[in-house]
Amino acid sequence: MLELNNIDVHYGVIHALKNISLKVEKGEIVTLIGANGAGKTTTLRTISGLIKPSKGTITFKGQRIDGASAPEIVKAGISHVPEGRRIFPDMTVRENLELGAFLRKDKDEIQKDMELVFARFPILKNRSKQNAGTLSGGEQQMLAIGRALMARPELLLMDEPSMGLAPLLVNEIFSIIKEINEQGTTILLVEQNANIALSIADRAYVIETGSIVLEGSGKELANSEQIKKAYLGG
Repeated sequence: MLELNNIDVHYGVIHALKNISLKVEKGEIVTLIGANGAGKTTTLRTISGLIKPSKGTITFKGQRIDGASAPEIVKAGISHVPEGRRIFPDMTVRENLELGAFLRKDKDEIQKDMELVFARFPILKNRSKQNAGTLSGGEQQMLAIGRALMARPELLLMDEPSMGLAPLLVNEIFSIIKEINEQGTTILLVEQNANIALSIADRAYVIETGSIVLEGSGKELANSEQIKKAYLGG
């Protein structure tokens, strides 16, 4: 479904991604784990068109997207839940969700999808007229996920969904991620909490200083002594 081949990204003289290749098959949850600054967020931002690679190709459903704009990539079927949630704090919950569907013209279907988001996150329905900035961290994360789903993505990119959340809420968010996947959305997940990410992932990649150093099934990497020592506190 998604394929990155030999992607390089530079920020001026900094070589942020070095020859990155990875695949995401339809229906999978694939996770990318690594330390802070390893290149995880840069990888997602490159896929979603916010950063242009200096080398390599990105294909989605057989079509090259490495030269496409961010709106074209959303239209193609990829949504991004960014690191730090990036909701619009001075707009209402409903307005934030409507912005997720800004490329769509099917008003009736948009309304149906809004109701589906409210069914999945009842707290958002209760707070639909509140400014998004008044929500708690967990509620803002739910809003960021709901906003991305409003574009009806086939592939959902998720960047650090557990960041800053209490452990109970982390479990709730990951249950929601599994449920979204089970209902047919493919997921590429960037997550510092390697334990929980590997527990739900079909496959995983480990990135260090801009390079993929290891790949395997979620289970294999969770049981790897190397990964336990580096990322799982083993």
